[in-house]
Amino acid sequence: MTKRTITVASVQMASGDWDFQLNMDRAERLIREAAAKGANLVLCPELFMMPYFCLDQNVNHLDLAEPFEGNPRIAHFAKLAGELNIVLPIGFFERAGNAAFNSVAVADADGAVLGVYRKTHIPDGPGYTEKFYFSPGDTGFKVWDTRFGRIGVAICWDQWYPETARSMALMGAEIMCFPTIIGSEPHSTEMDTAGHWQRTMQGHAAANMVPVVAANRIGSETGIGNNNALQKGLTGTFYGSSFIADYTGKKVAEANRVDETILLHSFDLEEIRKERQSFGFFRDRRPEMYTTLQTSDGHHIRPDLRKKA
Repeated sequence: MTKRTITVASVQMASGDWDFQLNMDRAERLIREAAAKGANLVLCPELFMMPYFCLDQNVNHLDLAEPFEGNPRIAHFAKLAGELNIVLPIGFFERAGNAAFNSVAVADADGAVLGVYRKTHIPDGPGYTEKFYFSPGDTGFKVWDTRFGRIGVAICWDQWYPETARSMALMGAEIMCFPTIIGSEPHSTEMDTAGHWQRTMQGHAAANMVPVVAANRIGSETGIGNNNALQKGLTGTFYGSSFIADYTGKKVAEANRVDETILLHSFDLEEIRKERQSFGFFRDRRPEMYTTLQTSDGHHIRPDLRKKA
């Protein structure tokens, strides 16, 4: 049997500097190190070039968004991908007309930018006020044919939805990547979602028989408040715990909660493909029975979908 081996890397790092070049330099150093260790695909955390400005709602942060086309930061990392012969998802805050998105551009190993994915599910809560900044993504779920395999990329809150992973798997994803920013909950000092977060994505890997790479940030960051000098910004402490899971959902590499880390693991995509087909998960699917997934309440199907259902 012909082998198709890919070595994936998950980069765990801090990105709290308001001098964005410092975050970019840190990411480049870690990406280069991962490539030197043999990585073909390197995943950095969500929005790795900037602090997590969504800790609070400040209208000035909307000016941080930049267009996809002609973006020099994307161009810099795409060039790096070509130099190092790696596939590199590049997270950025995208401006598109009057809308803004939490996005990832994907650079192939020749430095070509294959396209952009805009985060589908947008959270909103204390310390994670993303709906103030981001419109819901309109690209649909995306996968890309790269030099080293067919790669699916979704972003943070997307990872909690089994529909995300199943959609990418149905589109032929051989590796699923989840760049993320997650940590403490300002409204509850006792709440810790690290285990739940990991197990959810392990389930995606197991149910679809596709390896998962998850990259989270570390460190503590404090917002600057909501345009009100009397209102102090919230502090978020990000819990790392980045990991790689194999196609059965088993964690094969895991970082701790505080240290800058590069995780690596190699997969034979052809062997995994044969295992996935032999289990029959996709053979035995019954899409016509899943019409409730087209509803919000489990009962009412939109009129325009009724005939299709």
